[in-house]
Amino acid sequence: MFEHRRQAILPRRKYFHRVARHVFIGSGVICFALGIGVIGYHELAGISWIDSLLNASMILGGMGPVDPLRNDAAKLFASFYALFSVLVFIGVAGLVFAPAIHRFLHRFHLEVESEKSERARTHEKKLQ
Repeated sequence: MFEHRRQAILPRRKYFHRVARHVFIGSGVICFALGIGVIGYHELAGISWIDSLLNASMILGGMGPVDPLRNDAAKLFASFYALFSVLVFIGVAGLVFAPAIHRFLHRFHLEVESEKSERARTHEKKLQ
């Protein structure tokens, strides 16, 4: 998916296209996870759709639930949804930041490679 370390760095336009694609995929994953939470809260806790959206958003965002849960099924769902949300958050953060981190490391590697080759050329000139 990303260019090899020996390949040239990606042009800005293609890089921003890659970033947009990663953000789009991450947004889709978040919407899917939010949908699971909304349906789960609505069906298992008997909360209205808008309150289910609020609770799922708060859990997915790391803030915690808003409405008290009255039955065991809803509490179990909230527990598993909170653990699932942490994994989604970490995964989406990695997905969204991957192009920037790769570009930074790729550029750093190219700079190190050019310094090594410059030193090798200088060393060869001294030997001649």
